[in-house]
Amino acid sequence: MSDPILGMRFSVLFLAGGVVPNPLDIRFQRVSGLSAEVETEAVGEGGQNLYTQKLPRGVKYNNLVLERGMVVGSPLNLEFNAAMSLFKFATSNVLVTLLGEDRQPLAAWLFLKAYPVKWSTSDLSAEPALVIDTLELAYTRMQALRV
Repeated sequence: MSDPILGMRFSVLFLAGGVVPNPLDIRFQRVSGLSAEVETEAVGEGGQNLYTQKLPRGVKYNNLVLERGMVVGSPLNLEFNAAMSLFKFATSNVLVTLLGEDRQPLAAWLFLKAYPVKWSTSDLSAEPALVIDTLELAYTRMQALRV
């Protein structure tokens, strides 16, 4: 019997134009939104009152949400700033990889044509606490990869 897989070792890579990612833009403390759902439409049949047929309409994806401590001088921050301030969007593919204890990939999720849709910073307080940036991306498609 294999050990349970822990979700505490992972990597995030932004694959934009084949450029090697900046080391500041690969360190995240939390990733969420790894889900896809088939939307269905209920269709009634004439004379059938006990049930309806559920037909698939399409696939719906949640936004990819990345959290990290605030970083200064990050190219990813420049992309988010361009989207939020200038309404200029540059898409990139994003690869999230779950790693085992030996740092070998166990699973991965590829997000195609991702672009910024939300950027928020945690509240500031007089009490000592890490400032957290939350970066949210929409994308056209997610491909789950199992190693």
